Amino acid sequence: MYIVNSYSLAVILCIVTMICWGSWANTQKLAGKTWRQELYYWDYVIGVLLLSILMAFTFGSIGEHGRGFVEDIQQVSWGNILSAFTGGVIFNASNILLTAAIAIVGLSVAFPVGVGIGLVFGVVINYIGQPKGDPFTLFIGVLLIVTAIIIDGIAAGKMGGTKETGMNKKGLILSIAAGLLISFFYRFVAASMDMDNFESPAPQMATPYTAFFIFSLGMFVSNFLFNTLIMKKPFVGTPIGYREYFKGSFKIHLVGISGGLIWGLGSALSYMAAGKAGAAVSYALGQGATMVAALWGLLIWKEFKGAPKSVNVMLVFMILLFVLGLALIIISGGN
Repeated sequence: MYIVNSYSLAVILCIVTMICWGSWANTQKLAGKTWRQELYYWDYVIGVLLLSILMAFTFGSIGEHGRGFVEDIQQVSWGNILSAFTGGVIFNASNILLTAAIAIVGLSVAFPVGVGIGLVFGVVINYIGQPKGDPFTLFIGVLLIVTAIIIDGIAAGKMGGTKETGMNKKGLILSIAAGLLISFFYRFVAASMDMDNFESPAPQMATPYTAFFIFSLGMFVSNFLFNTLIMKKPFVGTPIGYREYFKGSFKIHLVGISGGLIWGLGSALSYMAAGKAGAAVSYALGQGATMVAALWGLLIWKEFKGAPKSVNVMLVFMILLFVLGLALIIISGGN
């Protein structure tokens, strides 16, 4: 399998992860003009599963080091399979809540609140699981990002009550719940892998490609429970059935699948980088997606259009704090 052999390359992959994780929701915004988010989400999950299969039989099956995907999945213990699968189930529950929050309050609010909370708790959980890097620098970087998230929330609150960016109570509650759940998923996936030796992984443990495939199966299988419930009792709008899904055009299905492919690529790269960067740093850099999503909301979707000068100043300050926080996280992993 292909193995990342340098910290600098691992950081680059984590930055690509950040861009992918912060950009996939644009496909939901595009589809949302004519397509319910519950229907979009089925295609999204299918896209993630397809990407995991593609990575398994390409990067996960080439090279002279490590175990190839087919060999690896045959020897992974049931305990490690359950761990990675559980990570997929937890992530799916959190992401369904996040997509609902995006539909209610927009990218600029849902992502900073939800993913931001997930960043804080997730870094702590993953650092305890694999203490790699300088903790002081790491957590100072996280503190700066938390401050940026708070500023973003205050700025959104000053916008006052538009449907897209107003601090809708339901949207905020969904964002917070999503953030608390999302902080746990990465540790379950990382626990199924031999994080200290991708080249000669311990018996019964998974390579990143196998772990990601099992994780994706967890997402796909759990979606039949979670998304079916949401379709019957949606957060917004009337109940909807499966018949509506099959009425969608090829183009609208492709938008959702593209969203899953984008997110899935970011996740695969994050797991590939985790061996060199460490789980906490890989997770923290990936969750810089909050800034990417906020920028999409600001610059492309105009979710802060017409904002007063004070709000614009706060948003600039938020971005600066995010950049500085991410820089410290990168530095911490090199120590």
